[in-house]
This record gives sequence, structure tokens and C-alpha cells, in this order.
Amino acid sequence: MGDKMKALALTILSLLIICAFSQADSGAETINFTKKLIAANNDFGFRVLSQLTKDLPKQNLLISPMSIAMCLNMVYNGADGETKSAMAKTLGIEDFSLEQLNSANAELLTKLKSSDSKIVVNIANSIWGHKTVKFKQTFINQNKKYYSAEVVSLDFYNPKSVLKINKWVAAQTNNKITKIVEALDPSQLIILINAVYFKGSWSLAFDKSKTKELPFTLIDNTQIKIPMMTQTGSYFYYEDASLQVIKLPYGKGKMNMYLFLPKDNLVDFLSAFDSKQWLEYQSQFQYQKGSITLPRFKFEYGKTLNDILIALGMQIAFTEADFINMCDQLVFISDVLHKTYIEVNEQGTEAAAVTATFMATAVLEEPKPFTMVVDRPFFFVICDDETNAILFMGAVTNPS
Repeated sequence: MGDKMKALALTILSLLIICAFSQADSGAETINFTKKLIAANNDFGFRVLSQLTKDLPKQNLLISPMSIAMCLNMVYNGADGETKSAMAKTLGIEDFSLEQLNSANAELLTKLKSSDSKIVVNIANSIWGHKTVKFKQTFINQNKKYYSAEVVSLDFYNPKSVLKINKWVAAQTNNKITKIVEALDPSQLIILINAVYFKGSWSLAFDKSKTKELPFTLIDNTQIKIPMMTQTGSYFYYEDASLQVIKLPYGKGKMNMYLFLPKDNLVDFLSAFDSKQWLEYQSQFQYQKGSITLPRFKFEYGKTLNDILIALGMQIAFTEADFINMCDQLVFISDVLHKTYIEVNEQGTEAAAVTATFMATAVLEEPKPFTMVVDRPFFFVICDDETNAILFMGAVTNPS
């Protein structure tokens, strides 16, 4: 009896060990794919950045690679066929199964949650569908499970729907971005939105009393005077003949701002900068004493990314698209809008990003153009549509 009990105990122990190793392997696989996803998002971000450098002489530039990628990853759950292949190639996720991609995104959302009291990170996702849209249940389930996406059905023809969507965006970005939808086109059926909000206090705050008006040289070599912050300390720093780079930490140091200062043309530097170089620079920092003088700055940026994504290989998603796994209707991507905000001052950094992907009906039946010539007696009403209260009504038989 004793021998049987020992044998049973050994069997149970063996099963527990096998189970533990299996779980460890599963966890390692998830972490591995999360790292691969982060690398893919970063690479995608640098490729988008390279396409956008032409904006720089005219305006500042700010994108959130993770926001754009995560929004399109949600859309990707509804893609099939050549559309799915083109999106995978553009986003750099060809080696992921759908389960691996979604699990990695879920893991990434968990990892980005901050336990640092000096750092706030909020990432939210939502899917807004016109009331006639019949979503595929698997598509909705995946986006709810892995992306914690809110799913809302609205009457897109009601002006209040635009207000409701923008209100959600404002709430998720601490009112730094208050509008992503101007108006809804009658052909648009679905909007998928990702919002990112970040607020971080410097590990070492800049002393406001040391901020001074100093010259800043623009791209055209003209100079302006702006408030410049200064501090001295020990930093992770790198310098070579063409570049200075410094790493400024927030809070406990989990998140950092990397500042790249090319000694020559910024546009030339960025047009050649990619994810490989990004990793190379990260490995070359040395901890040393020094001083940093940095301008206070605050700006907003907005861009329709259609042309960028088409140039990177996603044209089919905007034309002969196959999103059969999203809903019963035939839809294509009509617009991908990206808006960002940032403020950097003596206390730290506040930044926000919103990416919205608009899905429209693939077959548009446009009504024939009409002609209305008011050249005979007519009647008019001036009405408050929200309350339906008529303020004025009248009949005109002689306009003169």
C-alpha cells in the first residue's frame, strides 16, 4: 500500500512539473511575441516617420507608432485574403498568427500600465458602428478580449453621434485632443479608435529660475528667442562627430525621453534613421556628468495617413478590400486619421495621441446631382432641430 502511494505521489509530482514547464514555455512564448510586436511597431513607426519628414520645414512632427499600429491591428482582425497579407507586410507582422498578435497586444497593454506615481499611461480602444452594421461576433469578441475595446452602436446620421465619439476621445486624452471626427460621411459605417495618454514628471525636474530666453536656430538658419530650460547632473549620454544623444528619465526611470541633436540637417538625419540605428544608439550610452539645455515646447499635429499607408504597401485595404471577418457589409478603409499633442516643461511631459480608422461601404450608390432653382413663390421655416421649436416660418411670393 505504501509503495502504491509513493508511486501515485511521484506520478502527480511529475505531472505538476510537466505542467509548470509547459506554462513557463507558454509564458516565454507570449513574452517573445510581445518583444517581436514592439520591434515591429517601432520599425513601422520609423518607416512612417521617413514618409513624413517632408512636413518638417513647414511644421513640427509628432506621431505615436503604437497608437497607429494598435488601431490597425484591431482592423486587421477583420481582414482576409490579399488585404490581410498586405496589412501584415505593411505592419511587419507576417510571422504572427492572429492569436499570437492579439495575445501580444494584450500583454503589451498590461506591461505599459504604470505603477510609478510620477507616470500616468492610459491606452483605450473603441469600435463605433452605424446601427445597421452587423458585426461578426468573432471580430467583436477578439477586440473586446485582447484590446479591451468598447463597442458602441450609433445612428451615424444623427449629429449627436459625432459629439459622442469626440467626447470619448477627449475623456481618454485628458482633453488634450478633443476632436477626431469632424462629420460622418453617409458611406461610413465603422470607426475604430485608439487613444494614448501619457504624463510623466522628470526624475530630476528643471529649476524654473534657471529658464532663460535664449536663441534657437530654425531650419532656414534664422534665429528666434524662446524659453530654454537648463540643468546639470549625470545622464546616459552618447556623442559622435555628427550627433549628440541624451536620455532623460521620468519618475523611477522606466520611461525616458531620448533627445537626438544632429550637428547637420535634421531632415537628412531622419530620412535615413531606422529601427536598426535606434537599437544601435541605445547600446552606446555611457553614464556621465554634464548639462542639458532644452526648450520648453508645446504643439499639436494632425495627419491623414492614407497616402503614407498606401506607399508602405496597404493600397488594397483602401480599394478592393476584403474585410469579410469584420461585418456582413462590404467595407474598405476610407481614412486613417492621426492626431497628437505634446507639452514639455520644467516639470515633465504630457502627450496624447488618437488614431481613427474609418470603414466605408465598398459599393457606393451616389444619388444623381439635383438642381433646385427657387424662382417661384416658396415657403420657409427656421427651426431649432434639437428641440424642434420653430422660430420663424414664412411664405415668399415676391422677393423684391
